[in-house]
Amino acid sequence: MWQRVQTIFLAGVIASLVVMIFLPVWEVRAEAARLTLYPLYYRAQLGSSVSEIYFPYCFMAMFGLAGATTAAISIQKFENRLLQLKLGALNALLIALCGFMAAYLSIKLAKDNHAAGNFGWGLYLPFAAMVFNAIANRFIRRDERLVRDSDRLR
Repeated sequence: MWQRVQTIFLAGVIASLVVMIFLPVWEVRAEAARLTLYPLYYRAQLGSSVSEIYFPYCFMAMFGLAGATTAAISIQKFENRLLQLKLGALNALLIALCGFMAAYLSIKLAKDNHAAGNFGWGLYLPFAAMVFNAIANRFIRRDERLVRDSDRLR
């Protein structure tokens, strides 16, 4: 299982999606205010008061964890390459939803607060996971083609 190249890339998908949950997506630091968007919640720290809003921001983390879980299941299904390809397509959809939701919510918060904040690593990691997933799917297809060619020669 671990000797296959696509397993390494699927592990990269899992790692980038899990790490994304703990890193900020967008952040603004002003004199008295600090606004931070994490994939799980939005934190507004104005002076000494802190408020955290979980809905709808928690959907980024939910899609990220769903993508990481799908990649873990895909690693376990190494004997059934067609199922792996289908799980890879589902995973691409989940990761895309996570990444586009992160981009949309961070741009929306920047417009609502009239503040040009800094984008964090939490915004870029879902797109790195998309690249890892695409490379893993390419290697899965290559393995399937190799098995079909060897079956045809028998």
